Amino acid sequence: MNYLAHAYLYLDQPLFMSGTGVPDMLSVVNRKVRVRSRNLKPLLVSSDLDVAEIAAGIQQHLDDDRWFHATKVFNRLNLEFSQAMRDADPDDHSLRPHFLGHIIIELLIDARLAEMRPRLLDRYYEVLEQVDAKKIQQVINMASACQTDQFVRFFEVFCRERFLYDYLDDQRLAYRLNQVMKRVGLPLFGDSITELIPSIRRRVYECHEELLTAEVETN
Repeated sequence: MNYLAHAYLYLDQPLFMSGTGVPDMLSVVNRKVRVRSRNLKPLLVSSDLDVAEIAAGIQQHLDDDRWFHATKVFNRLNLEFSQAMRDADPDDHSLRPHFLGHIIIELLIDARLAEMRPRLLDRYYEVLEQVDAKKIQQVINMASACQTDQFVRFFEVFCRERFLYDYLDDQRLAYRLNQVMKRVGLPLFGDSITELIPSIRRRVYECHEELLTAEVETN
């Protein structure tokens, strides 16, 4: 799951909602900064209610991802899209098709939610802008062995750039996906993969309700 799918049910809880975005934000800020459930546990019962609420939002993200990545529909679509990408670029023997098949599902769920609820993205960013990012950074540093002083700056850029809107357009989505490829050290993709995005979008949109309510794979 991506930012909006984690957050959209919690728009009336700004600190909790912002916490749901923390693990994905940290993957951009510094991948060495990891917030784990065992370190969040004491913060969930903190006497500082702001700390407890942010920690609960982060834990919600971890719980969401544990469920989502084990669902049948996610794994089925990931396999389908990965194979389509390998067929479109048979010379690519890297991990890119599997990784790209994974993240494009998550980004397109956000796009679908935004299309179905025209004010949702606006409201999401409005809620984020109510939050003091220094409080979130404080909780991160309480829950991670590796400290960061860069989260606040990234949070401000995230709110200003509003790149989640780009997921609604195939070409801008391709650009954002290639930014991710560059960040994680995988090769950038070209037109043969970009041309698959409209059909992949249709498949994710067809399955979006199942993706958000699916059963966990038990086989």
